[in-house]
Order: sequence, then structure tokens, then C-alpha cells
Amino acid sequence: MQTPLRRALPNAITLARLILAVVFFALLQQIDRAAPAAEIALIGAWAMGLFATAAVSDILDGYLARRWGVVTVFGRIMDPLVDKTLVLGGFVYLASPLFAPMPANAMIGSGIHAWMVVVILLRELLVTGIRSYIEARGIPFPADWSGKIKMFVQSFCVGCCVYVGTRIEPFTWQVILRDIFIWATVILTVLSSITYINRALRMAPEPEGPSS
Repeated sequence: MQTPLRRALPNAITLARLILAVVFFALLQQIDRAAPAAEIALIGAWAMGLFATAAVSDILDGYLARRWGVVTVFGRIMDPLVDKTLVLGGFVYLASPLFAPMPANAMIGSGIHAWMVVVILLRELLVTGIRSYIEARGIPFPADWSGKIKMFVQSFCVGCCVYVGTRIEPFTWQVILRDIFIWATVILTVLSSITYINRALRMAPEPEGPSS
């Protein structure tokens, strides 16, 4: 049964995630390269906690909306927008000088390079363009399994890179785990774009206009 609370709660969680994303970015912006390593590590731990909370709540709002039958246009638009803001913004910060290696403080950096962010952004722009074109023709084009797996891996990657990138002499296993998720993110980003392109090509071709 739909109630005002059930109709409002999933969208409220989505908006709360957007606020968490803004606070997450603001916290990363507070990183001072000249500060003691322990202070940088503390900010990194808080930032990772905020990011993890925002990422996990992404599962909750969609689940509640579907379970209660209260999926709205606002939710369909805002939910992926908040996802992309949180994850893409995180990667942009991780590729910035704030997360460059600091040998003097025994910090190895995030491991994210600018070209990786370009690949991720290009994929999102490409898929958004394909989806807009297909759905403008009245054909549903929802996210598929590859996109959902990609989003999960990207989210874990951002949290892992924030943590390792602000640690003093991180453990070897932490660095290895970070590198695994970095390359898994890049590979899945490329593969998921291929699956979307293949789906679009299998759609009915656009009807030709009348011949002159």
C-alpha cells in the first residue's frame, strides 16, 4: 500500500545521497598537502566513510521504490544523476594533485591517472547519448547487468583509492587490492560501453524518410 511516507522516502534518500556527495567533495578539498601525514589520513578516513555511506544508500532507495511500487520520474532522473556525480566527481579528485604521491610522507597516491578519468567520462557520455537517442524513438533502453556491475566496481574503486591514497605506508595487500580494482574499473568501463553499443545496433533501424 502506498502512503505519503513510502512515496517520499526513496526520493529523500536520493537527495540525502546528493548532500553526502557534496560533503564528500568538500572534505577532499580540505586536504592540505603541507599538513602532517596523520591529518591527511584522518580526512581520508572520514571521506571514505561518507562515500561508502552514499554508495550503499544507492541500493536502498532503488530497492524501496521498486518494492513499494513508488518509482517516480524524479527518481528515475535523479538516481543515476547522483550516482554519476558521486563516482565521476570522486575519480576527478583522485586524478588531481591532491592525490599525487608524497614520498616525503610515505604516501603512494591514489593510482588514478588522468587518461583513466577520460575513458570513464567518455563512456558515460557515449552511453547517455545512445540512451537518449533510442528512448527518443519510444524504445525503452534501461541499464543492463554490465552497467550495474561496472557501477559497483567503480564505487568500490573510489573508496579504496581514497583510503590508500591518504594512508601512511599502506599495507602491500591494500595497494594490490587498489590496483586490481583500478584496472577492473577501466576494463569493465570499456566492456560495458561495447555491450550498450551492441544493444543499440540490434534495435530496429530508424525508418527512412519518403523518397523524392
